[in-house]
Amino acid sequence: MNFALVLAAGSGTRMNNEQPKQFLMVNNKPLFYYSVESFNRNKDIDAIVIVTNNEYIEQVQNWCIEYNLCKVKSVVKGGQTRQESVYNGLQELSKIVDNLKDLVLIHDSARPLVTQRIINENISMGKEFGAADTVIHATDTIIKSKNEKTIDEILNRSELYQTQTPQTFEFGIIKNAHERAKIDNIPDVTDDCKLVLHYGKDVHFVMGDKFSFKVTTPEDLEILKMIIKPNDDK
Repeated sequence: MNFALVLAAGSGTRMNNEQPKQFLMVNNKPLFYYSVESFNRNKDIDAIVIVTNNEYIEQVQNWCIEYNLCKVKSVVKGGQTRQESVYNGLQELSKIVDNLKDLVLIHDSARPLVTQRIINENISMGKEFGAADTVIHATDTIIKSKNEKTIDEILNRSELYQTQTPQTFEFGIIKNAHERAKIDNIPDVTDDCKLVLHYGKDVHFVMGDKFSFKVTTPEDLEILKMIIKPNDDK
């Protein structure tokens, strides 16, 4: 079986808005809806768990009913960090996962334009290798600076990629990594692939899409509104 774990528990402080960005309305639907809907209509996704802010749980449940997101089985409370939110979601998924080989696709709700191709290729790569990330080529030259004032190193662009989501894992692999991190007192890893790599598991990658950008700033939101047409669920 294949499960989607959608993270919608951030504060979105860079949006300069009192309301968390995942609940800002885009064409009369909350931002998180678009990514959840993509997983909901994928024929190979069996169930979805959403992790969100505690005070929005009931509202998110109501939205899921209103928009017929029928594969959403649970909406659970997020944590103080992304790592804690993922762990909470994995704990909820453990109630319905039948096999440690079942796949979990972990996705940021602030990436609303995830495509069916990306979802399908994550499932295919996850089944083959047990761990997969979604990436795009770095198109700009990247520099490294330790003092934030001068260049220490210009990195080789041909070797660099930018990560996106979903990140896909066999349930046993990602759950074990998070449980070991708790035992080892590793509290705030912001990327699940980094955690899996830390415990010795190779991660293969799927090519993403520039349109699957993360909505972080007010400018990003305006770009998204230009891409998503009224009454267009994608």
